[in-house]
Amino acid sequence: MRALGMISGTSHDGIDVAVVDFDTEDDDGAPALVGEVRYTAITPYDPDLRARLLRALPPAQTTLAEVCALDTAIGQAFAAAARAAIAVAGPVDLVCSHGQTVYHWVEEQHALGTLQLGQPAWIAEATGVPVVADVRARDVAAGGHGAPLVSYLDTLLLAGKEGRWAALNLGGISNMTVVDRGGAALAYDIGPANALLDAAVLLREAHPEGYDVGGAVAATGAVDREFLDLLLRDDYYALPAPKSTGKEVFHAEYLTAALGELGREVSTPDLLATLTALTAVTVGSEVRRQGVTHVVASGGGAANATMLRMLADELPGVELRTTADLGAPPDAKEAIAFALIGWATVHGVPATVPTATGARGPRILGALVPGGGPLRLPAPLPAPTALRLTTSHVVAGAPQPTAEAGG
Repeated sequence: MRALGMISGTSHDGIDVAVVDFDTEDDDGAPALVGEVRYTAITPYDPDLRARLLRALPPAQTTLAEVCALDTAIGQAFAAAARAAIAVAGPVDLVCSHGQTVYHWVEEQHALGTLQLGQPAWIAEATGVPVVADVRARDVAAGGHGAPLVSYLDTLLLAGKEGRWAALNLGGISNMTVVDRGGAALAYDIGPANALLDAAVLLREAHPEGYDVGGAVAATGAVDREFLDLLLRDDYYALPAPKSTGKEVFHAEYLTAALGELGREVSTPDLLATLTALTAVTVGSEVRRQGVTHVVASGGGAANATMLRMLADELPGVELRTTADLGAPPDAKEAIAFALIGWATVHGVPATVPTATGARGPRILGALVPGGGPLRLPAPLPAPTALRLTTSHVVAGAPQPTAEAGG
């Protein structure tokens, strides 16, 4: 089955797309899955749409009329990205669209709801193939956080490896899946990765791209230890896992308030260096606390040389590399994860890790929108125990507008 996965994460900058051919194989009597990544791309949002989306996000106020208009406009943008992918990579059997998260409702460590925009009917109408969408809500209804759903991909990719491995995503928010050789998994959001960095770049107009390309500006600054200590006092870091967060917490107003509490000026290079260090310190602390021996990184931070250097300094003796070594291009890993979730849904396979999300049990995710004809699902399959990815025939799509991945 050829599945097209799509997501726009907490960077809100564009749509990550991946086309993956999935097939099953027998691995010493246990069902395993193989996936050939055939296409990856990031389609940037139209600047006017991105600006409109950012204006509507918390803590800003908006209207139901604006939410409806954004749901349509984002759905149309996803539909266009899907059509572009199919035009290059060829026909697909299924689309799985995560959409654009605009609110993740968490109170007292419990996720009560989550909202993703990007009406999937536009994708089904444009492509003529079935669309799996609204993938987080079922896990939330089962008592989970609905995140990080990428933990399902992580557990399959890291299955059976020697030592204690962590798959680290450095998108708008940093999250980590920890897997030991026995297959036990724990996953949770650690804190901000690119969320506050991007907010600072936009506030200070530090780079025309809207983010610190490669961490170049941060590399010229020095970490402000007093400001870093102030940021580290946030209560979120001390909460036990599983837990989740987002730009509902870590946004531009959060950063402005923290600078106000500091009560003095911080230069732009020093500010970006300090925010980069915040990610390195919080991630490093969790990696050490979990006894991790190997880290594979993905997301925008995996392309930020300054962030990776600071993280390596925090983790002497821990092997640090990217998910490219596992067949998953770091900037496309989340899109691959949602292609996998779409495959799982139509084959009747639960695609959640309860120890990662906190749900009562594994669940089959999402709602299905029929394509151009009757909805015909394949026969259910047993849950795979491992996944092997290859990227030998990848057809790259449009140039990536930013180094960020979705969150």
